[in-house]
Amino acid sequence: MNEPNKKENHTNKTFEDIKHIDENGIEFWYARELMKVLSYKDWRYFDAVIEKAKIACQNSEVTDVDHFVVDNKMVEIGSGAKREQKDYKLTRYACYLIAQNANPRLKIVALAQTYFAIQTRKQEISEKEYSSLTEDEKRFYQRNLTKKGNYSLNQTAKNAGVKNFDKFHNAGYKGLYNGETADDIAKRKGLRYREDILDNMGSEELAANLFRITQTESRLKRDKVDTEKKACDTHNKIGKIVRKAIKEARRNYARKFANTKEKFKAT
Repeated sequence: MNEPNKKENHTNKTFEDIKHIDENGIEFWYARELMKVLSYKDWRYFDAVIEKAKIACQNSEVTDVDHFVVDNKMVEIGSGAKREQKDYKLTRYACYLIAQNANPRLKIVALAQTYFAIQTRKQEISEKEYSSLTEDEKRFYQRNLTKKGNYSLNQTAKNAGVKNFDKFHNAGYKGLYNGETADDIAKRKGLRYREDILDNMGSEELAANLFRITQTESRLKRDKVDTEKKACDTHNKIGKIVRKAIKEARRNYARKFANTKEKFKAT
């Protein structure tokens, strides 16, 4: 049905490459271009993903037409004839929702979820404001987001039947940190007893945990999880997905950096 392209050497830069800026300095993405980057070959299937994303937007009490702007174009179909082709101008938030509803079996989708989730969080302040922050300021900003995210996740987990919250949160940490519990992470970081590990993370590590938190909450709701075991399994699975996406992004970056060094040596 929607088989991934043979070339899977995608990085976050790919999404930046297809980003457009309008006359008012507002960034947007075309749905047709995003479709290709996400390895979808048939518009029918991708359009179905967009419709799901629009529903998710509406369910969040956000006006979907502000984020999914119809931008149909006339294209040639041969012999000088033309027909209207459906397309959208998408905000970063719309791209984020599309990534959440896309085929999870496509590797690039996991990268898209990470990229647009983190970037969408950054959009709560302007790009210029965020980039101008010091590392300590970025860390403080991301820490506040994780606090809010954990509070919301705990409410959702409670509704899903979770009673042992230490077990539930450790399931997520084990997935993201390759089997480490919160205590294991604290020991590795050399923290004192009962010192919060989230208070001792850099902005990038906090962003990864924020992604784990928000995606777990979304999955618990979407799958209507109703037992503690299922909730823990879900949290662990999401943690592993985030870990895999980060490793893939770093691998691609290292490969690109190595290629750049080789080109520099050749000059």
